[in-house]
Order: sequence, then structure tokens, then C-alpha cells
Amino acid sequence: MKRNIFIIVLMAALLVIIATLIHIILKDEKNPNELTLYGNVDVRQVDIGFRVAGQVTELIFEEGDKVEQGTLMTRLDITPYDSQLREAIANYEAVKVNLDNAQVLLARREELIRVGGVSQEDLDNARANRDQLIANLVQVQAAVQIAQDNMKYTEAYAPTDGIILTRIREPGTVVNPADPVYTLSVSSPVWIRAFVDEPNLGEVYYGMTAEIYTDIEHGNVYTGTVGFISPVAEFTPKTVETTQLRTDLVYRLRIYADNPDRGLVQGMPVTVKLKLKKRREH
Repeated sequence: MKRNIFIIVLMAALLVIIATLIHIILKDEKNPNELTLYGNVDVRQVDIGFRVAGQVTELIFEEGDKVEQGTLMTRLDITPYDSQLREAIANYEAVKVNLDNAQVLLARREELIRVGGVSQEDLDNARANRDQLIANLVQVQAAVQIAQDNMKYTEAYAPTDGIILTRIREPGTVVNPADPVYTLSVSSPVWIRAFVDEPNLGEVYYGMTAEIYTDIEHGNVYTGTVGFISPVAEFTPKTVETTQLRTDLVYRLRIYADNPDRGLVQGMPVTVKLKLKKRREH
């Protein structure tokens, strides 16, 4: 009796082992019409700063906040730039008044020269003064435009949709042009950075359809297309963990992904499956 029980248990164990091996083999079997790659959602950042120097008066957002393209993010103290603008406008008005007067004087001298009331030298001097004031007017107009632009540059706006990664400065800080105040993580478009080894490079082409999988169980499958294939080989990055690729030279791919539910987060590891069957039908 015990012997029969032992035989039954042994056979059951063998069946379990065989079923497990079959499952592993089937799971690892490669689809000949599919190329599987590993990569990450590309992290792209924008440093937000000012085009003029000044003292920061306001920082509207905190780290982790989402912003939309065109949203005001930060301001500088406008006092010195407002003064420069008012000075430029005053200079413009003064030159314009002098130019109007010079036009009148020139017209009078042109009438008097016909009857000998003024010399040719007086007429030439009046014309030269008029021409000089015209040039001065152009100069002060440019100064007004520069002052107006500088006033606008005291405000910084989000160049694209994104998430605030870092708030680098605080109100009261004096910054120079291009000093970063925020670091913005770009939300759209979403790029996948993946790598393909040389033997499979010929199977990949621009516009190739891709399916993108995350490590989330029962997560959504995202679609994308290959938009860039690097012409230069490079060593496999450390983030690629497959044993076949870790020591090989590979080519970088950029895959543009559709992300309707915002489920693809920057830096997230993903698995990319490229459909090779369509390529072979061409």
C-alpha cells in the first residue's frame, strides 16, 4: 500500500516538473515575427531662466506641480526695467519734437533760398540737422523696443507641458541671464530610448510599429513608431540587463509613443516589441 502511494506521489511530482518545464519553454520561445528590446522612457528636461538679470520676486510653483505650455512660472523685480522704459520713451518724444521742428525750419529755408533770403549753407545745415534727427529717431525707437522687450523678459513662461522637477531659486535671489530657476520635465511627446544589436539592425526601419509594455501587472499596452535610428554604434548602457546585450555594441533607437492616459512616466523601464512581419512583407 505504501509502495503504491509512493509511486503515485512520485508520478505526480514528475508531472508537475514536466508541466513547469513545458511552461518555461513555451514562455521563452521567441516569436519569429517579433523583436523584443528593453529600454526606458526618455528623461528630457528644460531649465527655466530669464533673459535678463534681476532679483526674483515670485516663484509660483513648487516641485511636483504640473504646468501647461504658456503658464507664467516666475517674475523678476521690474523696477529698473520700468525706469529704463520710461527713460527710452521720454528720449523718443524729445527727438520727435526736435525732428518736427527741424522739418518746419527746413521747409522755410527751402522757400527763402528761392528769393535769396538765406544762403545755400544755411539750407544745407538745416537739411543735415533734419537727417541727423531722423537717424536719432530710429535709434531711440530701437531703445524703446529693447526696453519693452526687457520688461517682457522679467517674466518666464513654461515652454511646454511638464512637471516641476526642481525649484532651484527662492524669492530675493539675484540671478544673471540664463541662470536656471526651475527644472521642468517635459511631458510630451514621450520618447522611448531602446537599443538594438547589430544582427537585428537590418530588421528595424523608420516608421516601424512598436508595442510598449511596462512592468505593471495587467497594465495597458502602448503603441509607438520608430522615429530615430542612430548611425553610430555604442557600448550597451548599464540599464540594459539582458545577458545577450550587456557586452555587445548596440545602436540606439528612439520610439515615439502614444501616451493617452499619461501612464508612461519618465525614467520608467519598458519592454518594446517591434513587429518584424510587416517588414518582411515589403
